Amino acid sequence: MIREDATIDSGALYDVANVLGMTDQQVRLCIKRLVADGQFTQEGRGRKAVLRATDRVRSTITPDLEYVRYMYAQDRGSASWDGVWHLAAFGVPESARTARDSMRDVILRLGGALIQGGLYVSPNIWEDKIYAAATELAIAGHVTTLTTTDLSVGDVNEPRALAHQLWPLDRIAERHQRLLTVAEHSLPALRNGSQTDRLTTAIKLAAEFTRAVEPDPLLPPQLLPQPWVGTAARAAVAACWAELLKSDPSQPIRLFRWYADVIAEVSQATTARS
Repeated sequence: MIREDATIDSGALYDVANVLGMTDQQVRLCIKRLVADGQFTQEGRGRKAVLRATDRVRSTITPDLEYVRYMYAQDRGSASWDGVWHLAAFGVPESARTARDSMRDVILRLGGALIQGGLYVSPNIWEDKIYAAATELAIAGHVTTLTTTDLSVGDVNEPRALAHQLWPLDRIAERHQRLLTVAEHSLPALRNGSQTDRLTTAIKLAAEFTRAVEPDPLLPPQLLPQPWVGTAARAAVAACWAELLKSDPSQPIRLFRWYADVIAEVSQATTARS
């Protein structure tokens, strides 16, 4: 609920929290902890207070806009796959177990799928991110990357069959189907609801969006069942973000402005190429 000027209206915060099942006391305690932790400053008291995000919070709340940009570029057909598989392998000694676990987490977060012990694959370019993480973890010397257009796992080598074997596409599709349902139900509330209704709906939608896209490896359309429900779900979400900004253009929620701006940027770039 952080707005463009890095503030939160406490009155709106209490109203939305109440709709979502939180009591005023719970909200007060949460605010108290946030202020004590140095994440916000508070001007005024109770529902009339204004919370202002500190520099520390402002530097950490930006979503991975590159990820969102690439996601919508894929959906619009402007980030097609070149048929190259990108592989990463690491063999980190037991003495650096923490770094090894962190490296695995990075690779999985980047959408990598495990082929066998210590060997992961993605259809997307990820080498710079892999080596940046390995360098930060001081294990770059234990990491190997390579590319190939000839990948077989067991007796499977057809790209779409490989994708179905390596990634849990059914679970990914289920999360996007739920997102699509939530987005379609959200649009009328964003158009016609009160300000509290719009904010509550938008927060529910943002949470569902996160649940659907964070584990999504963003496989190219050539590797996915068609039509792919993720494309429809994200288009429905984009319509919701645009509607939300229209409903409160003077002081929009910063998160939704970021999303809408990235989507507009991708749309303009796609139109220009066409």
